[in-house]
Amino acid sequence: MNDRSQRGDRKAIWAWSLFDFANSSFTTLVVTFIYGTYFTGYMVLSPDATGALVPDAEAGTVLWSRGVTVTAILVALLSPILGALADRGGARKRLMLMTTVACVIGTGMLFFAEPGQAMQALIWFVIANVAFEMGIVFYNAYLPDVAKPDQIGRVSGYGWALGYVGGLLCLVVALVVFVQVETAPFGLDMSTGEHVRATNLLVALWFALFSIPTFLVLKEVKVTDKPGLGDLVQSSFAQLAETGRELGRYRQIVRLLVARLFYNDGLVTLIAFGGIYASGTLGFTITEVLIFGIALNVAAGLGAFGFGFLDDKIGGRPVLFISLALLTVAAILAVATTSATVFWISGILVGIAIGPNQSASRSLLGRFVPDDKETEFYGFFAFSGKATAFIGPLLLGILTDISGSQRVGISVVIVLFAIGAVLLTRVDEAEGIALSGRPTS
Repeated sequence: MNDRSQRGDRKAIWAWSLFDFANSSFTTLVVTFIYGTYFTGYMVLSPDATGALVPDAEAGTVLWSRGVTVTAILVALLSPILGALADRGGARKRLMLMTTVACVIGTGMLFFAEPGQAMQALIWFVIANVAFEMGIVFYNAYLPDVAKPDQIGRVSGYGWALGYVGGLLCLVVALVVFVQVETAPFGLDMSTGEHVRATNLLVALWFALFSIPTFLVLKEVKVTDKPGLGDLVQSSFAQLAETGRELGRYRQIVRLLVARLFYNDGLVTLIAFGGIYASGTLGFTITEVLIFGIALNVAAGLGAFGFGFLDDKIGGRPVLFISLALLTVAAILAVATTSATVFWISGILVGIAIGPNQSASRSLLGRFVPDDKETEFYGFFAFSGKATAFIGPLLLGILTDISGSQRVGISVVIVLFAIGAVLLTRVDEAEGIALSGRPTS
């Protein structure tokens, strides 16, 4: 049995939530609003008509999509295996620490890749991104251990809301100190983009610093009869096989994860390429993308916090439907418009919906998972988020490459949201909770 002594403990809940505050700096600045935009706009150099090397935004978009695709495949392969290892070996906290350190190092190294060194940058990005995603598996698995069953929606919402606050504050620091400046700080060379690339060092420091309370407060999972390394690996794979055979018993989990294969793919694609789309199609400058990101994070934090209480009141499934409806409307507006004002409206809708979508998915699984298999099932949760997550970025890259239009490429998210919503209609939340065997209060 796992140690439940921290369930409902406020200190543990806030320490757990603070990890979202820490790691959201990575998704906000590196993946979405700063480095992704910088990479596509400046890192890939191609010869122009005169033979001079100039930035190639279209080639950068295609290459960035490949990096996101590689990340998705690696996380899909590794997450269930490492989840089982963490559960069987009582190593959830240690693996979470190791992946955090790897993400911090990989992020910091992005500073040193200069324009033209796109492959070097992409390798460090994939390392950091895979480590980040694997850390989320172990982090999410703590949710049923720190939240009481009747508060799991709001606690999940606390984490997402605090995460958006963290991403917002880090984004503001990046904007004021590094990006929107006439003279670069600390002697950074603006001609080679050092002042923009230095935001990666800010993210690395932010993630490392604010994750410290999480590791000091949260307890390691306790297991009885801990096996040796060889037996641990063997028993972990045996547990995975057993879980695979037993998935029929947890049919609502399977239905949720299958639906999430599609709607999360759309969400990942929208997150990864939203800033790139704003820059490449609507002509937003990096500074304008940052300001847009700030507004989106404010909306997302409010949405995650408010819908967390609604989650506990009406259930995670209805909240997911509401969020998917908002995301679909937002995506249609973004694809159809040439107006910056309409795109801003689309972005605010995405912000309001994105937090509840992610939070309700996490909390709904937390209600469905059987005791003592949290990390393993959250490994499958990560798998469902990544197994087909290469499809959206890959199709976006292919469609952009063929059509020469980011607008055509980004439209793929509308289809993914629609498929996910249809599949979600088959999820029975009440039955899923009953099959988990968990107490309801």
